[in-house]
Amino acid sequence: MHIAPYHNQNRPIVDVDDSHLPLVYFNIVNLKAGESFDYRVPGYETCVVPATGTVLVETAGESFAGIGQRGADVWDGEPEGVYVPTDTGARITAQTDTECFIAGAQFGETLRPFAVRAADLDVVQYGSDDTKTHRKIKHILGAAHHDRVGRLLVSELFTVGAGGWSGFPSHKHDTDRRDPESGEMIETRHDECYNFRFKPDYGSGLQMLQRVDNEPGDAYHIVNGSTVLIDKGYHPCCVLPGYEMYYFTILGGQSQRSLKQYFQPTHAAQLHTIPGIMDMVAKFK
Repeated sequence: MHIAPYHNQNRPIVDVDDSHLPLVYFNIVNLKAGESFDYRVPGYETCVVPATGTVLVETAGESFAGIGQRGADVWDGEPEGVYVPTDTGARITAQTDTECFIAGAQFGETLRPFAVRAADLDVVQYGSDDTKTHRKIKHILGAAHHDRVGRLLVSELFTVGAGGWSGFPSHKHDTDRRDPESGEMIETRHDECYNFRFKPDYGSGLQMLQRVDNEPGDAYHIVNGSTVLIDKGYHPCCVLPGYEMYYFTILGGQSQRSLKQYFQPTHAAQLHTIPGIMDMVAKFK
C-alpha cells in the first residue's frame, strides 16, 4: 500500500492496530525550536529519530539532550535516536526546528530507555555499481542493540551513487515458518514500513510488491515523502537514474526481533552475484 505525502499535523501515519500493518507504528512530528510534543503508545515500544534538527527527549525519568545533528536533509550527517519503552510517556522538545520520525513495534514488556548516538550506529555497505545494487544501511536499532529492544528494528537505507535497485534479490517476510525437517526458522513475520526521500527532492522511484512468485504484482510510483506499507510479498524498489534515494525503515516482528528473509526462488541465484549481501542479512537481528 502506498500513502502519498501529506501534512499529517503530527498525527500517526500508521496508527496502533493498523488494518494493513498491525505490528508497526509510524508518525512524523514537525516542531519549531522550543515547541514540545508529548506522546505515549500503549502496547508499542518506539524510537525517536530526528530526520533533521536537534531534540531533547524525556522519558521514564531520563533526559537525552542533543539528539540529532542533521541540518538540510537526511544526507546532512548521521542519524541518532532514543529508544522509548512500551507504555511509557515521552516528551520531544525541539532544540532547533525539527522533523522527527517516531517508529514503533508491538511489544508487551517495558524495558529501559537509551540513546543511540552517531558513534553507536551499526553501518553496512554492500552491492556494487556493476550490479546496480550499491547501497549503505545505517542501523539505529539493529544487531548492536539486540538485547536492549523487544521486537523493533529501525534503519536508514541509502542508495550509493545515482540510480539503481534496493531490496534485491527480492525477498519477503510475511509469515513465521520453519523447515519441516530441521525445525530451523526459514522465514519470520515482520510488518514493514518505509518513508522515502530523494536527492534532489524532485526525484522519484518505484516500489514493487509481488505477492506470488512468477505472477504479476503491484507497482507504486514513490516520490519525496511517500510512505509504503509492506504487509506481504516480495518487495524490491528502485530509483531513477541521476537521483539518490533514502528510506527510513521500520520492522516489527510477530514472534521475535531477528528478521529471517525468504528470498524469491526465481531470483535466489542472484545472491551469489551481489558483493556483501550476506553481511547485510546478518545485521537485521
